[in-house]
Amino acid sequence: MARIAGVNIPTNKRVVIALQYIHGIGQKSAKDIVSRVGIDDARRVNQLTDQEVLHIREAIDKDFTVEGDLRRETSTNIKRLMDLACYRGLRHRKGLPVRGQRTQTNARTRKGPAKPIAGKKK
Repeated sequence: MARIAGVNIPTNKRVVIALQYIHGIGQKSAKDIVSRVGIDDARRVNQLTDQEVLHIREAIDKDFTVEGDLRRETSTNIKRLMDLACYRGLRHRKGLPVRGQRTQTNARTRKGPAKPIAGKKK
């Protein structure tokens, strides 16, 4: 099992798919990394040599913010918005949708399960 950026990536998957298990690397980034290192798209992780895994690791460290650093940066940005008390920060603080979505009928993901209101009948 290869360990890249602190994540054990699955061994029996293609390299492009396995790299996407790392937080901060999506489909396009994974394809860019594989093409830059010079690995065929059809290769699987268990077919890689230690040298190729090392090259992938170096390419990720050099060009991408991933895993813990990315999570820390994201949480710092959200915390900054909340400290500023701007509109987006207030929405984060209240646990409501931040980007203008409607809340009267939807937004159950952010608001949590519906709470019953006492005495309300149809």
